[in-house]
Amino acid sequence: MKRIKKIVLAYSGGLDTSVILHWLKKKYQCTMIACAVDVGQKDNPSLLKERALKSGADKFYFLDAKKEFVEDYLWPALKANAIYEGKYLLATALARPLIAKKVAEIVKKEKADAVAHGATGKGNDQVRFELAFQVLLPGVKILAPWREWEIKSRTEEIVYAKKHHLPVAVTQERPYSIDQNLGHTSFEGGIIEDLSSLPEGEIFKMAIPPEKAPSKPTYLSVDFQEGTPVRINGKKYSSTELLKRLNYLAGKNGIGIVDLVENRITGIKSRGIYEAPGLTLLHLAHRELESLTLERETLHYKELIALRYAELVYYGLWYSPLREAFDAFIRVTQKNVTGRIKLKLYKGNCQIVARSSLSSLYWKELATFEKIKGDYLKSFQLQDVQGFINLFGLPLRILALSRKFSTGLRGDYLKRGKK
Repeated sequence: MKRIKKIVLAYSGGLDTSVILHWLKKKYQCTMIACAVDVGQKDNPSLLKERALKSGADKFYFLDAKKEFVEDYLWPALKANAIYEGKYLLATALARPLIAKKVAEIVKKEKADAVAHGATGKGNDQVRFELAFQVLLPGVKILAPWREWEIKSRTEEIVYAKKHHLPVAVTQERPYSIDQNLGHTSFEGGIIEDLSSLPEGEIFKMAIPPEKAPSKPTYLSVDFQEGTPVRINGKKYSSTELLKRLNYLAGKNGIGIVDLVENRITGIKSRGIYEAPGLTLLHLAHRELESLTLERETLHYKELIALRYAELVYYGLWYSPLREAFDAFIRVTQKNVTGRIKLKLYKGNCQIVARSSLSSLYWKELATFEKIKGDYLKSFQLQDVQGFINLFGLPLRILALSRKFSTGLRGDYLKRGKK
């Protein structure tokens, strides 16, 4: 087998990738390149570089992908209304294909023999990373230490890190895993695996517990342009600054905390705690604006696609023809999704206060239960309703008559048989 001379590792600076970096260097005796991709996890590049070099890296890359993450991954999922199992807003799942893309660029630049990741052997990310690498780096060897090495738990990882003096922040007292980006913060493992435990508010990084939120509500409006959020309270923001601002406003009102037992790709049920303040507001506002601007059949069909889109993202199939096809459909649906949604934020709750759009399909004069006036009368004739009901219910009437007729024949046949 060809000797591996150079490996690029998708590096986060956490426990897993720090231990993996050291372990790979020791096992393969090769050049190790650590590649950290910034999707909003608030890492200090210089400290991350120092940590990587101390863990065994020969070279370190830090790539800023925050803008690309928001505009090319979070926003398309928002326009699709993609939510996995009714709760999970997919920020980690959406970050993985982008991180893989950026790491793949370094693999090609460095002409590396292999690419490695720190995803565990039971989790979703191993699938997401490796499916992406298979598309982006065909023929390049993929290394997954969690499926190869002798370490069997995070507790053993901590022991390994201490033994080799690796700079990691996780301790056995607080061994849960944290993943953070501009979209959300997720917590898994450790005490969270106990379904009867209620994590303390101190673990949260983006939102405060609802009971500690201000007693006075916050009102704000979000403007969308063709499905993309562009303004808060009339002020225009860049994509990343808009999401940061909404994370702050929603977070201080205790909005966006989700406690979910989800079905992993591998079939294992797993508990995760998520906080996604800004995305929670945006998903609610976007769906509300669509209810105003999309006609019924498109809206209902799009709801079917939203479910499948969320599954594709969760399963790591971002680089698939089906996802691209869905995006093409969704782009068309968003042409008229322009308008303003006003929200009330209060102690963990988010309420729609007002809706407006120049593309609105809502006509108060037509919807009213009062007398219809003017040209709206031509759009809806009461005498048309009876014919509509007759045609719409025709299959049901035929079924009912058929059952009645068949029952009658069967009764006559039984009576004749007794004679």
